[in-house]
Amino acid sequence: MSDLNKLTIAEARDGLRKGDFTSTELTEACLGAIDAAGALNAYSHKTPEKAREMAAAADKRIAAGDAPAMCGIPLGIKDLFCTRDVPSQAASRILEGFLPQYESTVTQNLWDAGAVMLGKLSMDEFAMGSSNESACYGPVVNPWKVDDRQLTPGGSSGGSAAAVAADLCLAATGTDTGGSIRQPAAFTGTVGLKPTYGRVSRWGVIAFASSLDQAGPMTKSVRDAAIMLGAMASVDAKDSTSAERPVPDYEAALTGDIRGRRIGIPREYRMEGMSDEIDALWHQAAEMLRDAGAEVVDITLPHTKYALPAYYVIAPAEASSNLARYDGVRYGRRAKLGAGDGVVEMYEKTRAEGFGPEVQRRVMIGTYVLSAGFYDAYYNRARKVRALIKRDFDQVFADGIDAILTPATPSAAFGLGEMSGKDPVEMYLNDVFTVTVNLAGLPGISVPVGLDRQGLPLGMQLIGRPWDEGGLLNLAQGLESAAGFAAKPSRWW
Repeated sequence: MSDLNKLTIAEARDGLRKGDFTSTELTEACLGAIDAAGALNAYSHKTPEKAREMAAAADKRIAAGDAPAMCGIPLGIKDLFCTRDVPSQAASRILEGFLPQYESTVTQNLWDAGAVMLGKLSMDEFAMGSSNESACYGPVVNPWKVDDRQLTPGGSSGGSAAAVAADLCLAATGTDTGGSIRQPAAFTGTVGLKPTYGRVSRWGVIAFASSLDQAGPMTKSVRDAAIMLGAMASVDAKDSTSAERPVPDYEAALTGDIRGRRIGIPREYRMEGMSDEIDALWHQAAEMLRDAGAEVVDITLPHTKYALPAYYVIAPAEASSNLARYDGVRYGRRAKLGAGDGVVEMYEKTRAEGFGPEVQRRVMIGTYVLSAGFYDAYYNRARKVRALIKRDFDQVFADGIDAILTPATPSAAFGLGEMSGKDPVEMYLNDVFTVTVNLAGLPGISVPVGLDRQGLPLGMQLIGRPWDEGGLLNLAQGLESAAGFAAKPSRWW
């Protein structure tokens, strides 16, 4: 079977158990697909030898009958996750040559479950971006193509989204600080799940904004997202924000029955400039859920309009604090110093060389809003707004709403370079539907629902109650089944 790389996790798991093929064969199919897809630039570091070793070990486990669901499944890992003895750069020049001597909790959980690492996937530098153009490896290209343009796969988890959409892995890890799993999933016709803050450990994931970052799965189907989240999630003593909650069987929660579930449609998400196709698809998705037995009701989230400004104060402030550790002293890049240069010059030159323009911009914004005289005016005020946004969601859920349906993005994928040179705020508006979920710490999932008139995928977002990923995944599967989205990008690479 030469098309093994096109399988879903669920199909591959069942085939491996039946002995239809081995993990080694599955892995070789993915490695071959990766080698033939250089034009997409999705992988930043390939690990074929490690993949073959892990696949051979998984085959032994499966033969012995000791095989969790993820055993033998080949994955791509976002470059933000530290992986032992494999470059972990966060797509930044400042971390050139950094080889962690430890494994992030998420990747360790996946390896313990028998998953196979194909390599590291490109991303926006330090996860800051919505188009995957700020990576030191160059931009990732969306496998979807409808004209002579190269399209963005979204960001920051653009390498993960492109690799899953192009069948260069069966699934991938992503991280989401303001939409970095859900927006690229929507742009590539894949499924992206951001769990509740604290459900998945952040230990060993290179930090952008610590109160917002959350790792999650990027997959070909909702069932796959449920299977993979079950392997990724855990309580972790090394992460003080990890929740002391047992991890349920998410796949078992996929009953297919969504009758009586109450779905909220927030009027504040009908925004100026949103494409008419996305608005029409939103209505269509609501009807699909209604036809499946859910009750669809209008709701209000009054502080939504303040979410984007609050996010772009809080996230850069936390980034400024987190990125202060990259100074050229202990690890990563160190600039060449001239005669008479001291430690301050070393910091300045290393950071000027090592950080790209978008990271520099956000660090400067963050440092400014945390500075004396501006801390209360900006940072503290943004934190108060964040509390109000969370209260809006708490109120809606207290009123009996089970999940909220919104668009995932304000448009389909745009061309690489189309936003460069413009006001950066235009790029930041790509996160308008997603940042509220991070500010409130809620779970959210993007599900592909249709194609626009050009033939590009469009996604819808479902936002769930805190810790109710099982219920959210069940609703998402209901939407997925009703939409029947099966389109794949035509191969051109």
